[in-house]
Amino acid sequence: MMNASALLRPYGLLGMFFGSGLAPVAPGTAGSVAAIAFAALVRSPSHWSPVYFAVLAAVFLLPGVWASARCAAQAGELDPPEVVIDEALGQWTTLACATVYNWKSVLGAFFLFRLFDIWKPFPVRHAERLPHGNGIVADDLVAGLFAGLVLWAGGCFNLY
Repeated sequence: MMNASALLRPYGLLGMFFGSGLAPVAPGTAGSVAAIAFAALVRSPSHWSPVYFAVLAAVFLLPGVWASARCAAQAGELDPPEVVIDEALGQWTTLACATVYNWKSVLGAFFLFRLFDIWKPFPVRHAERLPHGNGIVADDLVAGLFAGLVLWAGGCFNLY
């Protein structure tokens, strides 16, 4: 189990996505909400297109894997619940697939990603078997891709 003192280290700050992983209930959901809040903050002033969220996920991918592995080693667990950078990466991957960026697509991205992250259909569950930080992050990226495909299809049919 990790505590707030880990936020003083770069890997803890990133791994727990700036403290959102310390939520007492449903830290994964808290990490997804924090990722969406971050997305809204960077999108509003710059008018980012949804595809830029794929760039954001790509930029944070390797540091996220590193932070996840370090946090897991410190906690002595394979995938500590406090580590939620993987949820942020998966959530941004889902947002990247939106055909438009509005409140409906953001809400859809949130619920679809959480569904696939919790359900873990094949190959999502298989991806988490990768060693160390790779497995922590990989299953959420695959869940984000699945959720993103559903979100994209919904956009193609003007459902949001």
